[in-house]
Amino acid sequence: MINRIVRMSFDPQNVEDFLTLFEEVKEKIAAFEGCEGLTLLRDASEQNVLFTYSYWLSEAHLNKYRFSELFKDTWSRTKVLFNDAPIAWSLTVEQRVK
Repeated sequence: MINRIVRMSFDPQNVEDFLTLFEEVKEKIAAFEGCEGLTLLRDASEQNVLFTYSYWLSEAHLNKYRFSELFKDTWSRTKVLFNDAPIAWSLTVEQRVK
């Protein structure tokens, strides 16, 4: 299982545009082969910083999504809204307690 976290910092006036876009694509992303879940988070102190947290069966599934037309279209529409470079992490669970 791969956990993918992407931190995105938006121009404050662009946050609503991103939220609208996310509403449009979230079900498509969640239904993509190998996606086991998708969560949108917002930084508690910086309201223009959002994170996507997605769960993938494997790195191969994540990469298939990352090279898909769905991703390319979504990313091209998202990146123009940023005020800073995004940061992404791909993680595996080392330990989980409760």
